[in-house]
Amino acid sequence: MSARAGFNAATWKLVRGFGGRCATPHDVEEKHAVFALGETLNGRTLEIDHPQPVIWYDEDEEFAALIIQAETHETEDGEKLDVLGLLLPGGETKVAFLEDVDQVAASDPVWLSLLEADLEDEDGAEWASEMDDDDQ
Repeated sequence: MSARAGFNAATWKLVRGFGGRCATPHDVEEKHAVFALGETLNGRTLEIDHPQPVIWYDEDEEFAALIIQAETHETEDGEKLDVLGLLLPGGETKVAFLEDVDQVAASDPVWLSLLEADLEDEDGAEWASEMDDDDQ
């Protein structure tokens, strides 16, 4: 079961993002935010509109996603971390770095095809799960 509602090509604009300040652990517990960083310095929000369609690159795969949280932080060594909270079409959330995504328009054909494929996979997984329940 997903902690959040998912989205599709018609509903993505309705997804609520988290912004205006850095998230706290309480925000994550209440599912308002995806992550809260505690061991960093000078945290602030990144100026990215929420939700923002992106193509997220994870290992050798591409996924349609939405940025729903964006913050920049510094490590003790002075390294800058641009961190994103992503929402996947099925409602799953992920944490990624800004360099691991390409911001795109919602009309981008690659984003739309990835979104469609993800939603088809979700429907298939849900159907398979229902079949497993019926077999018992």
